[in-house]
Amino acid sequence: MAIAGGGHRPEMLRRKTLANNSRMLILLSALCMPLAVYLLVIGSPFPFAMAALGLAAGMTTLALHQRKLFEQAAAGQVYALLLIGALLTLADQQLGDAGLAIAVMAPIMASLLGQQQLRRQSWIMFASVLGLAGLAGMLSLPPIPVSASVLVGTSIIGFGIAAFIVIHSANRINAAYEVYDKAQMTAYRHLIEHVQDGVIRFSSDGQILLASRSSEQLFGCRRYELSGAGLGERLHVLDRPAYLTAFADANQGGKSRTIEVRMRQDDPRATTNLPRFIWVEISLSPVIDPETVGQRHEVVALFHDITRRKDNEIAMAEARRTAEEASAAKSRFLATIGHELRTPLNAVVGFSEMMTSDIGGELSTTHREYAGLIHQSGKHLLEVVRMLLDMSKIEAGKFELQTEPFVVEDMIAPCFSMVDAMAQAQDVTLVADVASHLPMLVADERACRQILLNLLSNAVKFSYPGGRVTVSLKRQGQSLNLSVSDNGVGMAPESLSRIGEPFFQAEDGLARRYEGTGLGLSIVKGLVDLHQGTLRAMSEIGAGTTVTVLLPINGPAIKSEETGSVTPFRKEPAAAQIHSWQDEKRKAQ
Repeated sequence: MAIAGGGHRPEMLRRKTLANNSRMLILLSALCMPLAVYLLVIGSPFPFAMAALGLAAGMTTLALHQRKLFEQAAAGQVYALLLIGALLTLADQQLGDAGLAIAVMAPIMASLLGQQQLRRQSWIMFASVLGLAGLAGMLSLPPIPVSASVLVGTSIIGFGIAAFIVIHSANRINAAYEVYDKAQMTAYRHLIEHVQDGVIRFSSDGQILLASRSSEQLFGCRRYELSGAGLGERLHVLDRPAYLTAFADANQGGKSRTIEVRMRQDDPRATTNLPRFIWVEISLSPVIDPETVGQRHEVVALFHDITRRKDNEIAMAEARRTAEEASAAKSRFLATIGHELRTPLNAVVGFSEMMTSDIGGELSTTHREYAGLIHQSGKHLLEVVRMLLDMSKIEAGKFELQTEPFVVEDMIAPCFSMVDAMAQAQDVTLVADVASHLPMLVADERACRQILLNLLSNAVKFSYPGGRVTVSLKRQGQSLNLSVSDNGVGMAPESLSRIGEPFFQAEDGLARRYEGTGLGLSIVKGLVDLHQGTLRAMSEIGAGTTVTVLLPINGPAIKSEETGSVTPFRKEPAAAQIHSWQDEKRKAQ
């Protein structure tokens, strides 16, 4: 409703102008009708036909306007002028008659009230009327029979009515332009004065032409204090070269630039004379004028206070540094305490094993049981220490892979034997499902054994009595698919999304049913990432869990030309999202 099609004119004023034109055409035609009827009675029907045509055109276009067919109403008024002009031209075939003058007003009316298509059509139809007049003159066709005095009077009245309607339309459209321009300027001025960021407009020679009210709040001074060298003096000495370079690019090169500088902000309530600097983001945009190509441009600058953002960035950098130092200290602590614990634990495990072997003398049944518990607890502590050391090495990036080709299916039996006692205690069956013709895997065999062993231990631990744990090996494209699945307790989605986090356990607290440190899957995730592989997990509470590891067949630096490309015929199920190996915030904790 605010803007007209392609001319950017206020639409409401255009529509009101169309309605007023129709009403004026009806009124003026009605005023001429008594005289036209009189002339019709005395034998001159031409004035009556012209008045009736004007009355019909006014009523038709007004009806179209009331039905909101505004473009059709504009076209009706333009066509009416062309038709009246054509009739007067046929009545008076002299070149430059009133008919052609009325017809030439039709394109003017179309340019004021119509769209591009109507403007084009009006010029084509005017050319047709002009051609019709010329053809009639060349062929000496008989004109419409009208007496000279009646024709002159009709032409004068018709031209006057047409000129009055066109002048009225021009005045209304001109008023519409003025109203629109004034509204636009008011809106722009209101926007500049009330925008939160400071707005400053520079002339082509760098002088300040306009400064917004918000710039007073930004710099803590009056606007007139920014003129001259006032703005430049507020720039930090170290940031002035960057500002001058960016301003020159916008002023001379016509390029938009955005820079971050420090600027002085005055505080009348300050108790000291020390200057206070704030961080400001300045967006410099040149005002491009096609008529001033190759010359300097005016520049509009937008000043945005980013002090809080800069403070947050500094705080985040400090927090990141603190977190990294805490993580490094934690890793050093784990490595140190791990090495310090290993020596006494080895002695505890060794001497307890000697005691159970009766090397120092035969023990009683009770003492033998105690020695066995000491030996079992010592081995458990050694395993925990080993896992802590491995995790600290992975976290510190000091875990080095010794990659070499090996037959991956050969590691299943040793891993089964290591967890067999645990599986028998849980009454869990271990099953291997190995595809045929598997290629050799280029990887760290010890790391791969640890991956499989940790996955098997978790699967057995969380299986129901009488359950089943299946290890499957198959090729999947350029990777080897190692999957360990069970039909145990399963995991909730919120727990599944945190797989790989160190010390994470689905059940927290001292009352949890399952033992462990929560490091097994985090070590698996770290070793898989070192191999540039992928860890996926799918689980359902009460139905079990499937953990899948994809390892590149040719090692971390995979070579596609050696591995080849395999097109899978069966789409793999969607994998659960695995979070990144280590969250920085949890590192700090």
